[in-house]
Amino acid sequence: MSLIHPFFILNITMQKQYTVLEILQLSSDYLEKKGIESPRVNAELLLADVLNCKRLDLYLKFDQPLKEFEINKYREFLGRRAVFEPYQYIIGKSEFYGRVFNVDKNILIPRPETELLVEEVINYGKSKSELKILDIGTGSGNIPITIALELPNSQLTSIDISSKAISAAINNSSKYEIKDRISFLEIDVFSDKVFSLNQKFDVIISNPPYVSLNDYSTVQKEILNFEPKEAVTDNGDGYKFYRRIAEISKKLLNENGVIFCEIAKDQSTVLNQLYLDFNYSSVNFKKDYQNIDRILVVEL
Repeated sequence: MSLIHPFFILNITMQKQYTVLEILQLSSDYLEKKGIESPRVNAELLLADVLNCKRLDLYLKFDQPLKEFEINKYREFLGRRAVFEPYQYIIGKSEFYGRVFNVDKNILIPRPETELLVEEVINYGKSKSELKILDIGTGSGNIPITIALELPNSQLTSIDISSKAISAAINNSSKYEIKDRISFLEIDVFSDKVFSLNQKFDVIISNPPYVSLNDYSTVQKEILNFEPKEAVTDNGDGYKFYRRIAEISKKLLNENGVIFCEIAKDQSTVLNQLYLDFNYSSVNFKKDYQNIDRILVVEL
C-alpha cells in the first residue's frame, strides 16, 4: 500500500483546507476500518506529533486549518499505522512514568504494566540509605533511568545483549544528571560474563522476554511484525530468563537481597514453584489493575 493511500480513500484533496477536527474524524474512521485498536486515540497522538503539541491541546485547535506539509506528514504517519506499525515507532518516542523515551524498531516499546514493576522497586528503596541495583534487559533504559531519578540513593548497573539497546539507553539517559549512577553494559545474561561485574546487588530487576515460542504467533500484529522478537519471546517455554535469574541471583545478590520481575498472565504458579525449588526464602506476587499476577517478588 502506498503511504499516501489513506487520504486518497478518504477523498481528501489539497484543493480544500481541512481543519484539525475534520482530519481527526476522517482518520479515526479510516483506522477503525483497518482494525486499529483505539483509532481515535491513535489519530490524535499522530496528529499531535505532526503539530508539535500535546494531544489534549488538539481540542483547542479544532478549527485550525492544516498546512500542506502537515497534511503530507500526517498522510505518511497514517499509512504506516494502517499496516499496524506501532505509533511509538512512527513518532520515535514513548511515554513512561511521566517521562518521554526515544524508541525505534530495535527496542521494545515501554509498557504501562512495567510502571508497576518500577513502582515496587521505588517503594522498596525509599527507606534504604543506599541501594545497588542490577537491571537485566536494558531496552530503552526506561527502567534504570526512572529508578535512578526516583531513588537518588540508588546506583544501577543495566545490561543487555543488544548493542543497539545499550546505545539507545545511553542516549535517553543523557538528558538527565545521572551519568555517574548508571552503568550500561553489553552483556549476555546467559554468559559467564555476568559474574564479572565484581560486585553484589541489593536488588535485581527485570522485564524479561516471557512469551513462549508456541504463543508468539498469537501476539498482536504490532508486536509480531514490528517489535524485536528477541525482546518478546525467549524462543522456549517462556520461563528461560526466570530460571537464569534464579540461578545467577544466588551469587549476585547481597544477603536479604530481592528480585523483582514482570511476568505474564498465568505464569505465577509455575514461577512460585521454580523459585521455591531454588530455595529462595519467599516468593510473592503483586497484581495489576486487572487483578492479574503481574510482578514477581522473591527474597533471597
